[in-house]
Amino acid sequence: MAERTRIILKSGKDQSLRRYHPWVFSGAIKKIQGSAREGDLVELYDNKDEFLALGHYQEGSIAVRVLSFTQREPDASFWEERISNAWSLRRTLGLVDDPETDVFRWIHAEGDGLPGLIADYYQGAVVMQMHSVGMYRNMEGIVEAMKKVAGPSLHTIYHKSETTLPDKPGIDERSGYLLGDGGTGEVHESGYRFMVDWTGGQKTGFFIDQRENRRLVQSWSRDRRVLNMFGYTGGFSVYAMGGGATLVHSVDSSGKAIDLTRTNMELNFPGDPRHEAFVEDAFSFMKEIRDRYDLIILDPPAFAKHQRVLHNALQGYKRLNQVAFEQIAAGGILFTFSCSQAVSRENFRKSVFAAAANAGRRVRILAQLSQPADHPVSIFHPEGEYLKGLVLEVE
Repeated sequence: MAERTRIILKSGKDQSLRRYHPWVFSGAIKKIQGSAREGDLVELYDNKDEFLALGHYQEGSIAVRVLSFTQREPDASFWEERISNAWSLRRTLGLVDDPETDVFRWIHAEGDGLPGLIADYYQGAVVMQMHSVGMYRNMEGIVEAMKKVAGPSLHTIYHKSETTLPDKPGIDERSGYLLGDGGTGEVHESGYRFMVDWTGGQKTGFFIDQRENRRLVQSWSRDRRVLNMFGYTGGFSVYAMGGGATLVHSVDSSGKAIDLTRTNMELNFPGDPRHEAFVEDAFSFMKEIRDRYDLIILDPPAFAKHQRVLHNALQGYKRLNQVAFEQIAAGGILFTFSCSQAVSRENFRKSVFAAAANAGRRVRILAQLSQPADHPVSIFHPEGEYLKGLVLEVE
């Protein structure tokens, strides 16, 4: 085996690795001994030549994503062990054998010790997204490990990384079937039925991370008029209907998403007149809805994917929530979310608080929300807690 490239860190820049943080930033690097190409497996050393970790090199702010803090070779047994551990956690959580829920996140990147890899399970189909060239290069080993761990129940693996992989030489196929075929499938969550389009839908096809928060919406929906903004394929709307809402309106700017919303509503509540869906811009729709709704859900796409646009994102959250505060009926409940990793829990709260003050409404926090347990957060990598939510009462 050829000798690996060594990356030597600047003095004092090894402390985060000694605390098992899985990222090395480019500014921490003192020198590179050898050549380092995108996706190469490299060894990390401190300024005194002491081994620290092994990881995938990449160009950009995050220069290395750590795979291991030992010198263990990431061979077939390595991938199988990590992927099996992730599967076992989901089994412990009751998701693998749940008769009412057959969709969950199998691998959550750093949270499962596999930085750069996301894998969602849809009733025997797995949709993977690679966020690093290093993971892309190991795709064959990852697929073989998945087959061994899940067994015959696994019939489809779809690789969907056209929006997540950097544009680098050597990356040919960014999407495609690695096992089986078929671009849609019906799944079940909490007993509800949903059609998932993993080839054409956003992310891997369904927002699995809102499962527990959808159940909470259901518990608050009885006898309420519900507005689901940025509704995507209608997950929150289905749960609100199941919770006994008097009416549910779903709004999204994507006609394709609204078509899926209507499909999902027919699967669960055929012909039910309580639901209507609208293809419209969120801010345009919310201009003239004063007092029409007493439960509003705001689950927008990520306003900030990078720190450099953080200020604009926080202003966007403030503006959006202010409109909701101004329009919601007295005594209404607002579920508001941010899925931007760059937006901290504290900054999101500050934006929402400023929105409430500008709207002149008295607001109380009833619950603070996050992602479910199948999206685990490594205690050494707090950045993995990307989903933030608040349940608010507006007097």
